[in-house]
Amino acid sequence: MDYELLKEFFLHDEFARQNGIEIVEITEGQARTQVRIEPRHLNAGGYVQGGLLFTLADLAFAAATNSHDTLTVTTTANITFARGATGGLIFAQAKEVVNHRRIPFCEVRITDEAGNLIAFFTASGYRKEGLSPSGHASSTHNS
Repeated sequence: MDYELLKEFFLHDEFARQNGIEIVEITEGQARTQVRIEPRHLNAGGYVQGGLLFTLADLAFAAATNSHDTLTVTTTANITFARGATGGLIFAQAKEVVNHRRIPFCEVRITDEAGNLIAFFTASGYRKEGLSPSGHASSTHNS
C-alpha cells in the first residue's frame, strides 16, 4: 500500500480538512493525526469542542484501518473524555488491535503536546471487499 496515496485520498475529507486536522503518519494498521487548536475549536466553556476530538480520532481510525488498501468505514465508535484541552497541538494515535478481513477494531489515544491523555476512542469498522481507497481492487484476506 502506498501510504502517501492514502494520505491524498483523505484530503477529500472536507470536514476534517476545513477544521485543520491533518494526517501526520500512516503505517500498516496505525496512523497519527493532529490539529493545532484555534479559537474556532473551543466550546462555550473555553475547552476544545468534543466533536473536534471525535473527528480527529475518527480520521486516525480511518487512516489506520484503510492502510490495508480495502475501503473501511466506521460502524461503531465510542469516546471517553479524560481532561479538557484549551490550546496547542492535539494528537490522535490509532492502533488497529483486530485486523479482521471484514470487521476491524481500533483504539485511539488522544493526547496533548506533553503526552497527557485527553480522550480515549474505540471503534470498529466494516471493510467493503472489492473497494479500495487507492482505486485498485482490494486484496485484504486477513481473518
